[in-house]
Amino acid sequence: MLINQINFINSPLEQFEVVSLLSFNAPIFGYFTLSLTNLALYSILILFLILGLHYMGNNETKLLPSKWSIALESLFSSINSMVREQIGINNEIYLPLIYTLFCFIIIANLIGNIPYSFVITSSVIISLGLSFTIFIGVTILGLTTHKLKFFSFFIPQGCPSALIPMLFIIEFISYLSRAISLGVRLFANICAGHSLVKILSTFLYQFFTKSILIFILALIPFILFISILALEVGVSIIQAFVFCLLTCTYLRDVIELH
Repeated sequence: MLINQINFINSPLEQFEVVSLLSFNAPIFGYFTLSLTNLALYSILILFLILGLHYMGNNETKLLPSKWSIALESLFSSINSMVREQIGINNEIYLPLIYTLFCFIIIANLIGNIPYSFVITSSVIISLGLSFTIFIGVTILGLTTHKLKFFSFFIPQGCPSALIPMLFIIEFISYLSRAISLGVRLFANICAGHSLVKILSTFLYQFFTKSILIFILALIPFILFISILALEVGVSIIQAFVFCLLTCTYLRDVIELH
């Protein structure tokens, strides 16, 4: 038991490990393995939560809007305002993408704040997968819209001809870094916050199980711990907003080429 407690203290990153919950092996096509991991399970859970919340917010058959309907309409209005301000009124075609992306990330982040749960946005596969997919889609959009003129995006206006090759390489590398920075920002912030919460909760658990006197003294840091939990909830919401805001910015850049 002592060894397990020590490992529990020294391994705050265990909560981010992708583990297999159920696997099935079959001699089909050589060697076929079908596995259900915690990452896949929580992804399915998030999907059903998004569908369930929007089903509960459906107000087509009701005269008065419900609380869920008002909340979802307010959220949709906020995302719509962000898309209009960042991409433009004429580009509201991207609103479903940004809205779906925001709902997925914010629900995934908030679920991760539940004790002993798994946060899928702390997985490099999910965070970088989202960022690389968005980067590839944005690049294809720019190429199909502007053709070869798209490469003028990497040349600053008014740049001297002698500096064009060097600045083009710098701007191109900076553009490629978006594919990594967008996902790493989400991954790093979620991992850092949840690791801190895990470490603090482990030490508080040790204090609460010592004696009554230490239990009473531990109430003071416990209040601080609750404040950090509330801050982590705020970080989860902010990171979802920042991720979608940057996606809108990248879309605007390739549409307007500036």
